[in-house]
Amino acid sequence: MTDNARELPGTREAAEAWESLFRAQVALMRRFQRDDVWGDLSIREYDVLFTLSGCVDGTARLRDLGENSLLTQPSLSRMVERLELAGLVTRGPVEGDARGVAVGLTADGWRVQREIGRRHVRTIRRLVGGALDTQELATLRALTDKLRAAQAGIPDADSDA
Repeated sequence: MTDNARELPGTREAAEAWESLFRAQVALMRRFQRDDVWGDLSIREYDVLFTLSGCVDGTARLRDLGENSLLTQPSLSRMVERLELAGLVTRGPVEGDARGVAVGLTADGWRVQREIGRRHVRTIRRLVGGALDTQELATLRALTDKLRAAQAGIPDADSDA
């Protein structure tokens, strides 16, 4: 930690809150990954279907999918290719953008996302809803939404150039 960071108010509290949030997320993700709801998909493949299901017409630019994922662009491209071969998504050009790639859910993709999603929500209800009451869940949502929204105004290190 730099001397400057030590002087900023809330530095310790921010670090401790982050560590707690991160550890809770890791513990939950381990349980979710072990859960027998994913069928033939990995949790990350399901996440792509879930993300697309929240987009207009179930379609998004590959670049936008990457912004909501921990995967690198090449890894995401390979995953989308596998999902396309499985008949769950389609890939195509973005109108007016020769380099852009659009990814969209197929009818089977919508069906699989809904089936897995229903099972996954039951696990979420048990693990998250079972630990927090309704007011705590609302507070958690408000805090994490606020934290996520604050990141939009902070440029990524690689976009500073």
